[in-house]
Amino acid sequence: MKIVQSLLFVFVMLFFVTSNANAWDGYDYEKGAYVEIEEGNLVREGETIEIYDYDDGEYKDVDVESIENYGSTVEVEVYDSETGETRILEMED
Repeated sequence: MKIVQSLLFVFVMLFFVTSNANAWDGYDYEKGAYVEIEEGNLVREGETIEIYDYDDGEYKDVDVESIENYGSTVEVEVYDSETGETRILEMED
């Protein structure tokens, strides 16, 4: 049991470290815009993160509503309180 707990702990720690190591590229299909989640953001439900929207050419703070893993992509649903819009970002896994 201790080995399973230890392996689980290592897996979780690696996930946190690697998810914050680099910028994360993705696409908003509804808006037709490339986006980038900047380095250092903790992408978790309930967190506020900073994205760069290439269509608007600006940084935006958005709230993470949900995260779903679909094989080679991760769908991150965010809420932009400035525009009142919910966006779905398909990020490269």
